[in-house]
Amino acid sequence: MILSALLTSVGINLGLCFLFFTLYSILRRQPGNITVYAPRLVAEGKVKEGGQFNLERLLPTAGWVRKAWELSDEEFLSNAGLDAFVFMRMFVFSLKIFTFGGIIGMCVLLPINYLGSQLSDDSSDFQHKSLDSFSISNVNNGSNRLWIHFSAAYVFTGVVCYLLYYEYLYISSKRIACFYSSEPQPHHFTLLVRGIPIPPGSTCTDAVERFFSEYHPSTYLSHSVVRRSNRLQNLITDADKLYKKLTNLKQKNDAPKRKTREGCLGLFGPKVDILDHYERRLGNVEDNVRMEQSSLASMEVPAAFVSFKTRFGAAIALHIQEGVNPTEWITEEAPEPHDVHWPFFTVSFLKRWISKLVVFVAYSTLTILFFIPVAIVQGLTHLDQLETLFPFLKGVLRLSVVSQVITGYLPSLILQQFLSFVPPTMIMLSSWQGYISWSQIQKSACTKVLLFTIWNIFFANVLSGTALYRVNIFLEPKNIPRVLAEAVPSQASFFIAYVVTSGWTGIASELFQLTTLIYNFLSRTFCRNSDDDFEPPSIPYHSEIPRIRLFGLLGVTYFLLAPLILPFVLIYLCLGYIIFRNQFLKVYVPKFETGGEFWPTVHNSTIFSLVLMHVIGIGIFGLKKLPLASGLILPLPILTLLFNEYCRKRFLPIFKQFPAECLIKKDRADENERNMSEFYEKMANAYNDPALMPIKYSERYDSQRSPLLSSQV
Repeated sequence: MILSALLTSVGINLGLCFLFFTLYSILRRQPGNITVYAPRLVAEGKVKEGGQFNLERLLPTAGWVRKAWELSDEEFLSNAGLDAFVFMRMFVFSLKIFTFGGIIGMCVLLPINYLGSQLSDDSSDFQHKSLDSFSISNVNNGSNRLWIHFSAAYVFTGVVCYLLYYEYLYISSKRIACFYSSEPQPHHFTLLVRGIPIPPGSTCTDAVERFFSEYHPSTYLSHSVVRRSNRLQNLITDADKLYKKLTNLKQKNDAPKRKTREGCLGLFGPKVDILDHYERRLGNVEDNVRMEQSSLASMEVPAAFVSFKTRFGAAIALHIQEGVNPTEWITEEAPEPHDVHWPFFTVSFLKRWISKLVVFVAYSTLTILFFIPVAIVQGLTHLDQLETLFPFLKGVLRLSVVSQVITGYLPSLILQQFLSFVPPTMIMLSSWQGYISWSQIQKSACTKVLLFTIWNIFFANVLSGTALYRVNIFLEPKNIPRVLAEAVPSQASFFIAYVVTSGWTGIASELFQLTTLIYNFLSRTFCRNSDDDFEPPSIPYHSEIPRIRLFGLLGVTYFLLAPLILPFVLIYLCLGYIIFRNQFLKVYVPKFETGGEFWPTVHNSTIFSLVLMHVIGIGIFGLKKLPLASGLILPLPILTLLFNEYCRKRFLPIFKQFPAECLIKKDRADENERNMSEFYEKMANAYNDPALMPIKYSERYDSQRSPLLSSQV
């Protein structure tokens, strides 16, 4: 790619970003869009819908930037939660390392690369120079200037490792501090017990009561047995939606507008009184729910949530083997009550094992099939290949404007569209694996998307672009550095364009919320009661974290090879920092809280990026006829992996379980609390399946729920 093609891509994406920012600053102030751009504030009752139109609302302002910026870290933590705080620390950490790397890369490495003469670039026009002229490939073989790159690798690695250690220490201390300052939470006192052996003539409830009363008599408090209720989920969802619609209609009390057609979007079918129609449907759904609940009263699953009087008592039960047979009385940490993924319990052990195998096969197949769009994208970056495949387009492709758009903008855009289908697919695959909570599903999907992204966006593009025909050599470990050193630098221009297209425009579209805006407009236009189904969204960690970490990998990897990418990564991080702070404060509502457990994923991906940079460095110094530098860089990946192992021993256990010191201190502090008895009473019913709670919508306006099946104490 030539420089003018990159400038074309930058210009297009800058224009889109400016358009999105301008439209956002105008549309966010319109009364009808309050549920699009501030749904969290609406749900919390801090703002209300409505308001009168005035011309001042059409003037774009940047006041949202100041409001998102001025909030302190402690205020942000109390408002958004620890997971959101850790998410933002990922931006802070990345800004630190790439600010430092950008200074070295742009002020030291880039001029050295540009002044080299290894590549033959006869173009005297600066705009038509190849971007390879700014990479390490342009440095002459055997040049002593390569020792500056060698020194930069050591310095950059040391700074990144220092910042990683500091962030791990800081976030782990925040995790402990949030635990100490939190109110008593049911999941800190509760375990999930699976594989419960049920004696003949007994029930699961009796078996759990007998076992824990005998072996944990001083700490056992209560339990809640799980039942097969997955068939009720759709009925309960339908009842909730119908009740919300009925409540809204009765509050409006607008009889003339209640007449509508029964068909799709109120455009087809016979006319009916929608209030009477919804009341009849709700009554039928309630009857079906009650019948289903009665039939499920005795359908127990050999699993139960067991609660203890102290956190330390629950920890002891978690970390020791409960029975002689290790496949029975299996314990694991319980999630928050509202975080439980209830359909998991309807799957047997054999089905869970088969599901994991099916997910692995599906994941591998999807990864392989994704080579097709990657090959298409790489074909667009090479005009000579397109001219060979489509000779009738040769005249059009040779137009400078067309060639610049095709090579600089279109490949990244196409790849981004294909990638948009990956996160929801990974969520679906993770939900089949038998996880007991939505947070675990998101963490599993996050790992899947991250691995998929690194392989298919980085390695697949690198290999399909230059080295796919030598994949047999790549599979030989001793040749990996050389193959990567030959392949990766040549794809620098593509990844720079990818950062601009996917990064800049992607983060601006996050602010603009185009899909939600269109849905809101259509629902208000065609569906009169669209507000009934309003629910503020939660941030999709499984898609956003892998995207940010991919840009981090590109920045670290190309620090030595093509530092021209670093300013574009920095711009993306600056935009992401301010935009996501705004989104956490106004848009996203936390649906669960893991206590910052996503940070180890960030740490591990950074370590991988460093080691990858070192491996490529070994190969690149070998190709550049500087074998001494290639040999002296060998200790870097070893030292980095040793540092990672130290961090795993030092910090990772804190992110898995809280230590006994913290648990006992917190339990002793609870002894002085007067409301612990009330907390124990609530905890006894905290893990009752919501689907087994009877609904009484048709009897009164307010939804009233009481346990259908009393918990055993």
